[in-house]
Amino acid sequence: MHQLLRFHNQELLNRALTHRSYVNENSQTNKHNERLEFLGDALLNFLSGEYLYSRYPDKEEDELTRMRSALVDEVQLAKFAIDVGVPEKMLLGKGAILEGGYQNSNLLSSTFEALVGAYYLDNNADIEAIKIIIHPLFDSVSENIVASRSNLDVKNQFQEWVQHHISHTPPKYVTLQVGGLSHKPVFLAKVLVNGKKFGEGRGTNKKEAEKAAAQDALEKIKN
Repeated sequence: MHQLLRFHNQELLNRALTHRSYVNENSQTNKHNERLEFLGDALLNFLSGEYLYSRYPDKEEDELTRMRSALVDEVQLAKFAIDVGVPEKMLLGKGAILEGGYQNSNLLSSTFEALVGAYYLDNNADIEAIKIIIHPLFDSVSENIVASRSNLDVKNQFQEWVQHHISHTPPKYVTLQVGGLSHKPVFLAKVLVNGKKFGEGRGTNKKEAEKAAAQDALEKIKN
């Protein structure tokens, strides 16, 4: 059994594993895991941020933010839940089970968050105790996440920066052919955020011009 499922207080463990659907169908209990899920979510955001800050001293804030999002997103937390043996321990209502609850990434990730919150409380709110459990899980995937986030298209990188710092409205690209031969045209792209130009670039097609504009914007941001 994984350490995350070893508790001093078994009632606390059972609550962490109990979904609301189970409570709705079993009158003998009224304690589901949603409050623990709230606590676990906050803890995982802190732990992942601290972990990435220490492990990757060369990474800038924007890249660390993207990596943290990937490290604790629903899909990744569901994988952690499977790794530690959560599915076979979850208490779900019959309806949730029939709908594939044991394989549902949302239910798995939520239960994992609840377990993290419960384990923290079971160890007298000792953050070091939960680090010992969570860091090896982060270690198992962090390099893959670094690689995948580093390979993001520059347009996606710029869009993420915009959404994090300025607006949830995606950048707008204005691209026109400005010259070149018929078989080898030249396009000029400008990337705008809320009507303000952030960068421009040229390319032999619209896609390459827009990438160049996004790259120009990212370089200006760094400088």
